[in-house]
Amino acid sequence: MNATGADNKDMNDGVGNLFVVSAPSGAGKTTLCRALRRAYPDMRYSISHTTRRPRPGETNGVDYFFIAETEFLLMRDQGDLAEWARVHGHFYGTSVKFLEEVLANGRDILLDIDVQGTRQLLKRYPDAVTIFIMAPSLEILRQRLQHRATDDPKIIDRRLRNAEKEIAQKSIYRHVIVNDDLERATKEFIQLVADYRQKRHT
Repeated sequence: MNATGADNKDMNDGVGNLFVVSAPSGAGKTTLCRALRRAYPDMRYSISHTTRRPRPGETNGVDYFFIAETEFLLMRDQGDLAEWARVHGHFYGTSVKFLEEVLANGRDILLDIDVQGTRQLLKRYPDAVTIFIMAPSLEILRQRLQHRATDDPKIIDRRLRNAEKEIAQKSIYRHVIVNDDLERATKEFIQLVADYRQKRHT
């Protein structure tokens, strides 16, 4: 099998892989995940449930599953969420039913969550393939965040403080990819996933 996902004839055999990816803001996780999804269009991308309202251009069932807070809390209390968190006053979580159905059908899943969510998820899925993406240094991370020009200095400082806390916990991940060069990091990321997919069919 090659890293483009062309050899998919046995992709529904057995149980799928659960790939969990985390990174500080500005590390390049979104770009790497997009490249991975292009390489493996058969891979499912986990869509989170959230209690916040849709933003302009967002579609229910595509970007998020937008649900009422009462429904979310019921899912949480019934154990229907593999992981959840409250962020800026809104709840976000991953459905156990979604993960179980996709994995049981032999499909791989890409899950993009933070360190807190990964810790929760590993209690239920200890065999998940966890990958942490990071910039070469906090200074380079600061430069990237400033270059994006989407946040004011106070928000950038907060993101950097959060990044320090997240990087300090990178040891809970099986793999760490340092995104010092986007092309190299993309190849490393895709090859890492390719290796796990190959193992499942050998």
